[in-house]
Amino acid sequence: MALPIIEFHDFGFRYQSQTEQTLHDVNLTIYQGEKVLILGPSGSGKSTLANCINGLIPFSYEGEISGSCKVAGIETKESSIFQLSKHVGTVQQDSDAQFVGLSVGEDIAFSLENDEVPRKDMLPMVLEAAKTVGMEDYLMEPPFNLSGGQKQKVALAGILHDHAEILLFDEPLAALDPAMGMTTVDLIDQIHKKENATVIIIEHRLEDVLYRHIDRIILVNEGTIQMDTTPDELLCSDVLKKNGIREPLYIAALKHAGIRFGKDEHLDNINELAIDRYKEKIQQEMKTARPYVPAEKGEELLKAEHVDFAYEERQVLSDVSFTVCRGEKIAIIGKNGAGKSTMAKLLCGIIRPVSGSIMVQGVNYLPLTIKEIGRKIGYVMQNPNQMLVKDMIRDEVELALILNDFSREEIDRRVEKTLKMCDLYSMRNWPVSVLSYGQRKRVTIASILALEPEVIILDEPTAGQDYQRYSEIMGFLETLNRKYHITILFITHDMHLAIEYTDRAIVFADGKCIADAPVFTVLSNEGLIEQANLKQTSLVLLAKQAGIDPESYIRHFIEIEREERAHGTDKTTVH
Repeated sequence: MALPIIEFHDFGFRYQSQTEQTLHDVNLTIYQGEKVLILGPSGSGKSTLANCINGLIPFSYEGEISGSCKVAGIETKESSIFQLSKHVGTVQQDSDAQFVGLSVGEDIAFSLENDEVPRKDMLPMVLEAAKTVGMEDYLMEPPFNLSGGQKQKVALAGILHDHAEILLFDEPLAALDPAMGMTTVDLIDQIHKKENATVIIIEHRLEDVLYRHIDRIILVNEGTIQMDTTPDELLCSDVLKKNGIREPLYIAALKHAGIRFGKDEHLDNINELAIDRYKEKIQQEMKTARPYVPAEKGEELLKAEHVDFAYEERQVLSDVSFTVCRGEKIAIIGKNGAGKSTMAKLLCGIIRPVSGSIMVQGVNYLPLTIKEIGRKIGYVMQNPNQMLVKDMIRDEVELALILNDFSREEIDRRVEKTLKMCDLYSMRNWPVSVLSYGQRKRVTIASILALEPEVIILDEPTAGQDYQRYSEIMGFLETLNRKYHITILFITHDMHLAIEYTDRAIVFADGKCIADAPVFTVLSNEGLIEQANLKQTSLVLLAKQAGIDPESYIRHFIEIEREERAHGTDKTTVH
């Protein structure tokens, strides 16, 4: 029988700067060799729990501890971060913050240098660690040249040669596209088996983590453990949505079909579903699907024709053409580095095409200034903190209007209108510093909407956010589109976002537009998904198992989800 390697007994922790405990009444035992997912929404306390395991609490983040936390038999509060680092290797959410070397090889070697390993022994150890994570060809590369997934691999390689008993991954999927997320989950699984280490993953992207086997799931919310169970038992329950966690799509789809789960069902792996139990109900539900009627196209607002773009000698976009009509919600999807963000910058006039043309309401925008284009096309960056420059909400929203020389009367009119549209009017005199992440996102969107653009483009609007924040922001944007007919383009690699909130997908791969079609058509096309290096949605697998056309099934799922959101109902909750 495996021995305990992490033990919390009546544990609590209060940060020095806070009056209330962030963690309280925590009782948890994790055993040697287990692979455990610590799941929870933003602010739940899951990252604080992780920092108690690796020693960052209390040695880097000071505060008051109550109860006991033992790691590898060591009482953490009586130890040191140096001693604990011999037992716990950590891959942080922000890989950039973890780099210390000027090259990949130097970074992997850092802990070996600290341990005074002789150079002749160090080189083969660095090479072995790099090979384990598939980075042996990048040893001389500077870290800033790497993709997000590659940076995580280097961070993992840097802790492998310590052979720590515990490997801790803090939000490893946060900045990764779906395909790279699958690669990362695969790599963690391989390392777990090879090293026979105890693996702890901190995440809120449940379906992505369940791509490979997990022994236990610890659900954390409001600073304490809500559930400690197997993946199957968790998926059979109704606690996920109550705790701000998204259910896997295939689970939501089965619940839409009126299926309720028993305790003995294997739900954590879609390939092991007892599909014969569900097939008839799924097929019966599909009989209620309505015929597809394409929405009427509005006025053409944007048109890209044969657009090329290159950074110096590196071709980034080649022969890209598409149109955008009034009132559309479009997902521009593709893996990291496919050319999505470059296309967004071209549409906004931040950069200009090498060849081809971009038309705004039938006018070639090349002679226009960025200021003039900005009145027609707004761009919202991924991180709101990179856009906010004023201390007060009202000042931030009116800034673009002042810079565009609007009269004071017109500024006041537009600011009041926009603040009400964005549900910020009651906060108009608040400082930006007191706002939550989601509220800050609204302020950045309001500052763009004040110019009354025809189109707004949002770059990864939900990256790194839990389901509750995701739903708040996307629900707000959906209202803007429906109520005010604002045309929205989402630059994203989030397949859930595309399914739930957009009607059309423009797919980029290797700098080319390889598809432009309804979302359900794109996401049911396996060849296209593979070509774009995206992740196949679990709805396709479920449809195939049930003997249903995947395209029709995804379209029906989208319709049901949107109807329920519109009417404020949710049939996927188990009662």
